[in-house]
Amino acid sequence: MAFASRVKCAPTSAARRAVWVRQRAVNGMLALLASRRLDHFRTKWIQVRRQKMRQSIMLERRSDSIRSQSALVPWVASVSALIAATAASAADAPRVVVTTKPIHSLIANIMEGVGTPILIVDGSASPHTFTLKPSSAKAINEADIFVRVSEAVEPFSRKIVAALPAKVTLITLSESKGVQLLDQREGGTFEEHLHDDARAAHSETDHKQGGSEKNAGKTEHDHEHEAKDGHIWLDPVNAKAIVETVTAALAQRYPAAADTFRANAARLNVKLDQLTADIMTNLEPVKSRPFIIFHDATQYFEKRFGLQAAGSITISPDVQPSAKRLTAVRKKIAQLGAVCVFTEPSFQPKLVAAVIEGSTSRTGEIDAEGIGLSAGNELYFELMRRISRNLQTCLSGDR
Repeated sequence: MAFASRVKCAPTSAARRAVWVRQRAVNGMLALLASRRLDHFRTKWIQVRRQKMRQSIMLERRSDSIRSQSALVPWVASVSALIAATAASAADAPRVVVTTKPIHSLIANIMEGVGTPILIVDGSASPHTFTLKPSSAKAINEADIFVRVSEAVEPFSRKIVAALPAKVTLITLSESKGVQLLDQREGGTFEEHLHDDARAAHSETDHKQGGSEKNAGKTEHDHEHEAKDGHIWLDPVNAKAIVETVTAALAQRYPAAADTFRANAARLNVKLDQLTADIMTNLEPVKSRPFIIFHDATQYFEKRFGLQAAGSITISPDVQPSAKRLTAVRKKIAQLGAVCVFTEPSFQPKLVAAVIEGSTSRTGEIDAEGIGLSAGNELYFELMRRISRNLQTCLSGDR
């Protein structure tokens, strides 16, 4: 059956077989061409589709960009306005420059919410030995108000004050109404009052050589103020007088913020009254106990709170005293019966130990200028409380 079927399907003659073969070939070619054409059209369709998708995406992105730019216009305008307002605010902000940390702290409280005063003597520097930098001089000359204690406390301020622009209001606090000045204590148990720059070179020769130069150009008024103790801020009552003086000057210079200055000053005075009461209570048990100080800077504090230093010692923090000088100092400590000897942050422990060797006196530290404290609104209160705490601790023997 299989053989018969094959014979039936095959052409019966050579000519018909040839036709059949050609037809098969043509059909195959047509099928191939149709397949390839179909692939071509499919590929073309995919390409066209992809192109349309890309165009659609590009159009969408362009639309997004246009919308973003439209939205950005008011934002840019807002930012520009904010920058302009900030610049105007900075230009209008009070430009107040202050020399020392304790005074800066008081003024920062008065200016709270309006501006921040610029501090000149920062870090561990002392106003007595500070050298004015060009940047500091620039800040002073560009200030609206420049506040110092006195030329004696800040010797670096003499030259720049003499050449201040007319637009700068100078406030010298030692000359302010209500500030009580005390004479420097010298003679008897109090040794000559020298600051750090003079201590290291303390000799008769130095005084003879430098006297005429240091006094050049000074008036009788200047000499009177140099004879006064300049650490006026250590009396909270003086601090309140300082607050009154500075508040009046600020209110006059910046009348738009006058109410804020006065309100801040009122709150500050309440804090100063509370500080005074707290320190008075803290020091009451040790008021009668004698002590010696390396740097006679605590007179205002002593007078306000009923203390009394027995004497002072003038020693350079940088130069080891001679054996003769150490013997004299130790003898003085013993004669005065000092319970404590108070030094400053600049003195090395070894030097202090050498000074009190052989005595029963204890040692403490008094930082009258806030050298070891960070500047800011609370510095004044921290400074005063620390002095009180160190005095109470050393004089009571609580260790």
